[in-house]
Amino acid sequence: MLVFYKAKLAFLSVPKTGTTAYETALRPHADLVISEPAMLKHAPVYRYNRFVRPMFLRVCDVELEVMAVMREPISWLGSWWRYRQRPFMKGKPNATHGISFDDFVLAYMKGQKPPFADVGSQFRFLETQPNGTGVTHLFRYEDPDRLKSFLTDRLDVTFELARENVSPSLPQQLSRDVEQRFRRKFAEDFELYDSIPTA
Repeated sequence: MLVFYKAKLAFLSVPKTGTTAYETALRPHADLVISEPAMLKHAPVYRYNRFVRPMFLRVCDVELEVMAVMREPISWLGSWWRYRQRPFMKGKPNATHGISFDDFVLAYMKGQKPPFADVGSQFRFLETQPNGTGVTHLFRYEDPDRLKSFLTDRLDVTFELARENVSPSLPQQLSRDVEQRFRRKFAEDFELYDSIPTA
């Protein structure tokens, strides 16, 4: 998570959406950088609302706008599936070696997810809270130019991105039946993604 006080902006770090690269590039310009532990670095809206928002609101009398990046839901799961196939993961409970992408997505759809498929939810991460706190500016991972343009203008900075935390390049195929089931069960994710402006 990055907070830019003068710009009145908090940049939440949705896992597997390239935000580590933005953290590295924008760290020198941020007033607050939370990079560890992971549960705070990747604090969802509800955790931001409970802990970070009150700090700035009560102490500084500032309501920050919130921005985040969302990845197309199938691509997002694919990134997790590939990420957990890195060589050093082999033998760990959350490794996906020997597990097809179909089986990974099927496991993700279970109520009681096995460790290798327990990767959270973008929709739940970004969900607006009962008090109205939510994401003010949402960007598609697949539209980096719009995201970079927004940050350049809002922060009045120029920056370059390096690729970080990249998942291994592997063939990723999802059968039509599993994809249809996934789209039905997680319709909210797709609806949210489709609602993000592209221009």
